[in-house]
Amino acid sequence: MSSATFQRAWDSAVRRHPDATFLVFRTESGEVSEWTYEEFDAVVDRTAGALRAAGVAQGSPVHVALRNCPAFVALWLAVSRLGAWLVPVDPASSPRDIARQVDRVRPAVGVCAAAREAVYREGASNGTPVVLALTEDARDVNDTTSSLFCTDPMVTSERVQPDDRFAVMFTSGTTSEPKGVVLTQANYAHVATVMANAARLRPYHRWYVTLPLFHANAQYYCFAPAIAVGASVALSASFSASGWVPNARELGVTHASLFAAPVRMILARTASEEQPLDLEHVWFAQSLGAEHYERFARLVGTRPRQLYGMTETVAIVSADMGERPVHDVIGAPVDDRRIRVMDQASGDAAAPGAPGELQVLGTPGRDLFVGYLDDEQTTARAFSTGPEGTWFATGDLVTRGVDGVLRFTGRVDDVIKVSGENVSLTEVEAAVAQAPGVLEAAVVGVSDPVRDTVPVAYVVARDPEVPPHAEDLDAWAASNLAPAARPRAWHVIDELPRTSVGKVRRFRVGS
Repeated sequence: MSSATFQRAWDSAVRRHPDATFLVFRTESGEVSEWTYEEFDAVVDRTAGALRAAGVAQGSPVHVALRNCPAFVALWLAVSRLGAWLVPVDPASSPRDIARQVDRVRPAVGVCAAAREAVYREGASNGTPVVLALTEDARDVNDTTSSLFCTDPMVTSERVQPDDRFAVMFTSGTTSEPKGVVLTQANYAHVATVMANAARLRPYHRWYVTLPLFHANAQYYCFAPAIAVGASVALSASFSASGWVPNARELGVTHASLFAAPVRMILARTASEEQPLDLEHVWFAQSLGAEHYERFARLVGTRPRQLYGMTETVAIVSADMGERPVHDVIGAPVDDRRIRVMDQASGDAAAPGAPGELQVLGTPGRDLFVGYLDDEQTTARAFSTGPEGTWFATGDLVTRGVDGVLRFTGRVDDVIKVSGENVSLTEVEAAVAQAPGVLEAAVVGVSDPVRDTVPVAYVVARDPEVPPHAEDLDAWAASNLAPAARPRAWHVIDELPRTSVGKVRRFRVGS
């Protein structure tokens, strides 16, 4: 069994690359700060000392509700150094959400933005003995007056073990209430190596992180692999669709990772005269239409590669690693991943080209998550044990071609039967988002007395002053979608309910 831990990965990076740039942080106002690996390691020591002084010990949970900022990164690494565990949550969480989270994890310390301290304290009042309020900029890690600046830094790490809990990450809740995904030191050490190899990352590369740090994408696919090879990360305080391209150019990035929804926002908000980038590598997740894909490829200067992964799978399961990536392929399994695609009705392997649930073989606590926090029943449903080992049922539908290449269909409950024909709501959404006058779309299934279930579309107008008309959208659908996939009704709405990383909360659409 591997003895690798994320703490050892960070310590190794500092030893091997002390003078290399680790973090470049850009505020919303455009101020840029930089730290080398050695400089940031001193920040981590001070932060660990401050947490220890506040009552954090080995095995303690630390609840963090911060936007993207240097302090988030410092807390993440300091918690690792202490052998404690991080609970990163949406900084915009309501007092009710915070109260639920705190009640579940009982943190030794809570960390929030000074601007939202009153909201945070209202939710955390009954379960968090110490609350640290921060400015969410470079002052948090540089100024001697900061609550994270400890004059008695930790210097030496605790004896951290691979199986030690390192994080509990709440899922995004696109189709249900969030679940707490339990992760170990070994999980993060594993994802760092696998994702560095998958992106062919080298020390001179620089990731561009605009998605929120409390989400798995930024931690798993960007920061962890950068640490594995001594690369750097350019971190933006927030996502700006109109500023994404010029800011990427300013920060000298080479790599990026996004979801489909932010990609569509970037395409809609980027000025037509903007000079394209010349990136080396871009990951994207979830469905993009062919037109949007080609436009984005031209904008970033490389053909983005679609990947598939979940918070629970830690590293990705598959990626389009072909010579010429395309918009609708999640590729073949990576890093010797073993999968199976199971027919939901029969329980047998799905036929080539037929949709089935994707299941992933692995070891909980290594290349799969440990389980769901305080939820043995849900954990038991997700895992099954066979002669090969432990299988994790993802709840996602894919098709597998005779060549082994996978295509994403949607969540198990995102595929509806229309007069006996399977229709993927995810695929319809990606297509409808390309319709004239449409900025973005969500498609839901509604009961129909004749066809069992039919798709209904909710669209956001590209120009609110000139919204698309239903008859025009019907005509577009007749030319671009199969009969069963054509929405039976169109609703123009102001905005879609989204998670913090732009995923549509479909279960809240139309409610």
